[in-house]
Amino acid sequence: MPPKGCVVTTSATLRRFFRTPKGLLLIVLTILVVMAAPKEGIRLAAPGLASAVIVAVLIDVLALRWVLKAWEFPSGAILTGLLVAMVLTPHEPWYVAACTSAVAVASKHVARTRSANVFNPAALALVATFYVFHTGQNWWGALPEISPFALVVLFATGAFIVDRVNKIPLVLVFLGAYFLLFTLTSFLGNPGKVAEIFRTPDLHAVLFFAFFILTDPPTSPVKYSDQVVCGLIVAVVSYAIFEGVGAAYYLLAGVLVGNIWEAWHRWHSFSRRRWTSDADGHMAA
Repeated sequence: MPPKGCVVTTSATLRRFFRTPKGLLLIVLTILVVMAAPKEGIRLAAPGLASAVIVAVLIDVLALRWVLKAWEFPSGAILTGLLVAMVLTPHEPWYVAACTSAVAVASKHVARTRSANVFNPAALALVATFYVFHTGQNWWGALPEISPFALVVLFATGAFIVDRVNKIPLVLVFLGAYFLLFTLTSFLGNPGKVAEIFRTPDLHAVLFFAFFILTDPPTSPVKYSDQVVCGLIVAVVSYAIFEGVGAAYYLLAGVLVGNIWEAWHRWHSFSRRRWTSDADGHMAA
């Protein structure tokens, strides 16, 4: 039997974790999975979910152990595995979800700057493995196949997370620009071509994307002014890919371009501060 103090410490640690943005997001995604899985079929959805999460956790635990020389709880890997599985159609074989999850976690450790990973891991992996497995993406975790009440749940939980990670301008600008572009297209072009954007399941997908993928703290801006620019970039690129290519991953490709802009912006700001600091040092000398 573990010492009483150990149990108390573990309980306090868990409480602290579930108050963090990662902990809260894990709770929210679990709620969405519990709601969506029965409609998709638990036997159908379970293999992809389990394989994506288990593979992500195993890779991340070993990578963190190698880098930090200590065992760390792989909370980010769990979230990545869940996001991958909730976007991929559950009709894909379990190994597709596992491979996609592996690419996602590996990218987090390979494509990174000194401070953070460059790309949203789930988004990068879903785009990359699309060309390997020709995967289907039905965003079942966004609750598109349930009653209209599900949209209320999705919106409420998403808005809660967006507020906690302080990304409200990013989401509002992205959604505003995104729907404005498609609305203008419906008036100026063929409305039938973009009608699906305003209906289920695409409506659920874009909300899920905006709330839980676009707002990924390591790969999205902190300053409100930068969030406005990033939101516009992601909306325009997503719209352009939908109109020009029609690829199923148009939202994910949009956020990857936004990630590149944010990484460049961070590097540029760091370089400018460093140059200014060096110049001030020389002047003082």
